[in-house]
Amino acid sequence: MNNLHTSLVFVDLETTGANAAGDRITEIGIVEVSELGVREWSTLVNPETPIPEFIARLTGISNAMVETAPRFGDIAMQVLERLKGRLFIAHNVRFDYGFLRHEFKRLGIDFRSDVLCTVKLSRKLFPQHHKHNLGALVERHQLPVESRHRALADARAIHAFWVKIHAELPGETIQASLGELLQTPSLPAGLDPSLLDDLPETHGVYLFLGDNDVPLYVGKGANIRRGVLSHFTPGNDKKMQLAQEVRHVEWIETAGDLGASLIETRLIKALRPLHNRQLRRDRELCAWKLERGANDGLTVRLVRAQELDFGSEPELYGLFPSQKKAVDSLREIAAAHGLCLIQLQLEAPPNGKHGPCSAYQLHNCKGLCVGKEPVGQHDIRLITALSRMKVQTWPFPGPVGIRETASWGGLTEIHLVDRWCYLGSVKSEIEMQELSGQQVVFDLDSYKILTRLFSQGKPEVVTIKDVE
Repeated sequence: MNNLHTSLVFVDLETTGANAAGDRITEIGIVEVSELGVREWSTLVNPETPIPEFIARLTGISNAMVETAPRFGDIAMQVLERLKGRLFIAHNVRFDYGFLRHEFKRLGIDFRSDVLCTVKLSRKLFPQHHKHNLGALVERHQLPVESRHRALADARAIHAFWVKIHAELPGETIQASLGELLQTPSLPAGLDPSLLDDLPETHGVYLFLGDNDVPLYVGKGANIRRGVLSHFTPGNDKKMQLAQEVRHVEWIETAGDLGASLIETRLIKALRPLHNRQLRRDRELCAWKLERGANDGLTVRLVRAQELDFGSEPELYGLFPSQKKAVDSLREIAAAHGLCLIQLQLEAPPNGKHGPCSAYQLHNCKGLCVGKEPVGQHDIRLITALSRMKVQTWPFPGPVGIRETASWGGLTEIHLVDRWCYLGSVKSEIEMQELSGQQVVFDLDSYKILTRLFSQGKPEVVTIKDVE
């Protein structure tokens, strides 16, 4: 690849959405570069499914425009002839390549090609710049473009970028970057090589399965492909052991990190994969409940998630994985704030009678147990000491959906949540009704994910009432 006459194809597609498995192609644009010169080809494609309104506004391709266009099956062999044997170049190449692989797969054709992503190439060659989307490249390199978000126009822009860098940068610089980007990652012997072509570069969750589909590992990331392949990099003994055991990889694409995090924790709880060591044992989950004691002063009582609805119960503090952790934490708090161990029910009165707690004898209690401190003062210190550990109660009267949209705008999901429990994700508000009747079981990891989300700002919330 040391000149501009290498056999290349610059490809851009317009589609009905972002999910290659379910959405369809509406337009194909190809710029072919070979020893014969440069040839261009494009066509609208009947997707055999309606084009969403916002996609039509973005691309300018309407349902009426594709109504009489050929279906992909009608032009598949023509497209294949233009692509086969050539380096497939596109901006965010996994998107375009993935869509074409799925379209060919529907026809029983296993299309594969070496691919090059011009987003990654731009990042390699121009690391000083933050933006590398096609619009940024057009502006930065003054590339000729007729109309954005039409397939042939964008394919021409990608080709123009290729020509530009070869005219302005040293050949060895370009070759070094291409050498890195065109390296084929290695896969464990037990995996199908086609996995390299199928893995998407989107947010999501991935699952490694071993012999007899035994769950081995669940992971998540902003880039499924990068996350999966990171486990097959030599040098990490634990990862190499997992790589030797894996036989199959599955994944779920999500709109963003929220959906990926919620699905990851649900799958870990449900499947108990062998290599996920950090598994929460929520059946032992407990907390301290603040309530009035016999002397009308505040005390605490250990309660478990099996007994109470932690999502709606007021005056809970802590969330501990075991009774031992809860007691140890309360003792540390008592020592730090001079609290009475008898009032906290960590000790019984000596000989069953009124008397000092062990902390008072060590000068770590201010004397509530012997009448030297008013109950009200002890109450104030106890509330202050526990304040940072307060469990947040569910702020809504019922289940709600949290809308999450991918950063590139092509995928939107609504995550249904009730009392901090994740019930599932849907693509539309109407589908929320189907999930809303599920049994709610408090989950510590989902609680942490969601409370962190709300503490960082106000997510877009959709209530069931809004769609009734």
